[in-house]
Amino acid sequence: MTTQPLEKLEQKVKLYDPYKVLLHNDDRNDMDHVVQSICKAVPQVAQTQAVEIMNEAHKSGVALVIACPLEHAEMYADRLQSFGLTSSIEKGD
Repeated sequence: MTTQPLEKLEQKVKLYDPYKVLLHNDDRNDMDHVVQSICKAVPQVAQTQAVEIMNEAHKSGVALVIACPLEHAEMYADRLQSFGLTSSIEKGD
């Protein structure tokens, strides 16, 4: 009996497990820039949501931007960083 199908399934599960894209507070960017950058970097996020994310990061130091598969999370984190924001990803629950 082979375990290859199980291994492929486990790889797919890892790929589709949710990853969190996190925005970290910084003292370099003004609030308007942060909101606009979030909207541009993650098109699914509406401006009102971006304001909430920015406020949460400002108050608590970090905020969840989006939870999504790993490849998308990496892309969104890179996009946020390209706008000069500090972001990271972590495995979701």
